[in-house]
Amino acid sequence: MITNKWRILNVRATYFSITMLLQTLQFADFLFLVSQSQPIDSGRWNLLQEDIGVLPMHMQLLHSDRVVIFDRTDFGASNLPFPDGKCRMDPNDVALKLDCTAHSLEYDIASNSFRPLMVQTDVWCSAGAAMSDGALVQTGGFNDGDRRVRIFKPYPNGSDWEEIPFALAVRRWYPTNQILPDGRQIVIGGRRQFSYEFVPKTNGATKAYSFPFLVETNDPLIENNLYPFVFLNVDGNLFVFANNRSILFDYARNKVLKIFPAIPGGDPRCYPSTGSAVLLPLRNLQAATIEAEVLVCGGAPKGAFDKAVNRIFVGALNTCARIKITDPKPEWVMETMPMGRVMGDMVLLPNGDVLIINGAGSGTAGWDNARDPILNPILYRPNDSPGSRFRLLNPSPIPRLYHSTAVLLRDGRVLVGGSNPNVYYNFTGVPFPTELRLEAFSPPYLDPEFENMRPKILSPSSQTTVRHTQQLAVRFNVTGNNVSLNTVEVTMVAPPFNTHSFSMSQRLLVIGGENVTDLGNATCDVHVSIPGSGTIAPYGYYLLFVVHREIPSNGIWIRIV
Repeated sequence: MITNKWRILNVRATYFSITMLLQTLQFADFLFLVSQSQPIDSGRWNLLQEDIGVLPMHMQLLHSDRVVIFDRTDFGASNLPFPDGKCRMDPNDVALKLDCTAHSLEYDIASNSFRPLMVQTDVWCSAGAAMSDGALVQTGGFNDGDRRVRIFKPYPNGSDWEEIPFALAVRRWYPTNQILPDGRQIVIGGRRQFSYEFVPKTNGATKAYSFPFLVETNDPLIENNLYPFVFLNVDGNLFVFANNRSILFDYARNKVLKIFPAIPGGDPRCYPSTGSAVLLPLRNLQAATIEAEVLVCGGAPKGAFDKAVNRIFVGALNTCARIKITDPKPEWVMETMPMGRVMGDMVLLPNGDVLIINGAGSGTAGWDNARDPILNPILYRPNDSPGSRFRLLNPSPIPRLYHSTAVLLRDGRVLVGGSNPNVYYNFTGVPFPTELRLEAFSPPYLDPEFENMRPKILSPSSQTTVRHTQQLAVRFNVTGNNVSLNTVEVTMVAPPFNTHSFSMSQRLLVIGGENVTDLGNATCDVHVSIPGSGTIAPYGYYLLFVVHREIPSNGIWIRIV
């Protein structure tokens, strides 16, 4: 425990004082000090690009250490022209039949540069996932794009989108996708689509399958069940949350296995009353029984959407609800955030914390439907005691409202972009202009004070291939020459597809930390086991981190084949 004299520490003390203090405090203690002090001085923001030309409505980090970004195509020209007179001809586009600007780009993290990509049809409010081979497979959209599947393969010498017409059985606009144990994606819902289907269409599964749960959770004229929160449970079934209700669903047999209690209070949490959700880190993966918990945070009260349309902006929900979905009799446990938040993004960090970022304090999702931007991220620490899990972090100067995004990068930063509550790109004369600036947020573990605790992975090298059940030795060292062996963990993070405040297929696995060998000179081997099946760790690319005293290393890419 931290004594009272530490509680009154001014976090604006000199660098030397903080450094001396950190020699005796754990990272968690430092965060407690920060949370008890004003002004907040933890976490850092950096402006990466003043104008990337394309709104980041959708984001996906790929194993090439590049982020694919795309918006929609049906609003007119973007701010990113194609070189050499390249143009897109689309007779079905409602704004421009001939468009010589890009609506997608590839952002290179290392060089802080970007290049335009060509999407042929409208990708507005769509979904996707990185497949087992590392390709981004995107599904649906609007108008002429709503039944298309698009593929982006991250070739070293540059690549572009490929499009497959009529690859979806029905139109998909505002759906949710989830990677499955066999490597396929399941595509669930969308506007006026109360069904699901699979991509690719293998094993005879070529049609759309009825999903009555989406009918049951649909609020007439409002919906409140678009972009449902979907997670792959540890038993291979799907946890599906829509509106304020959730089920355990056997997609192979089209059967509801369990109906969970409704979320207390009954307020909606899905689009347009947009909250967010994560599957909390999975631990003890070698145990006979693995526990899984879901956390749902924020959203808007009942009736908030209708009021926002009429220019009455109701305060956002300030509650989170947590449920252990593997319990025989699960119940929601409610927690209170430092402030209400609608349209927040929830990002799993390498050390198991949850970053809640972006969003507004009132209103809902939709065109110009929100006010009171929430500039401060908050940190949720799932293993702390109830009532003391939230930490308020430094604010960004940039409002991030409707159509904002955030994804974790390999170096532990979070890439943040977007915000366009306007029908078109509009930079003047509106409450919140279209936002094309790109930022990076560095969570508290990247503060310079922790450099002497930070591990560095020496082996294996990035892009290593592994198999389920494989034993893997991870060698690392620590700059400060003081390794605390009992605070070492190894985590794997599946990079998600992020849009509309939900990160699809996001997953963090704690795969080891108990078996650490001290090799001397602040160098150690930690022996870990790759999870035993695709039910726990679906095939594909993951970021692997070593975490020491809750401070993560840079990640390396591993691929489960």
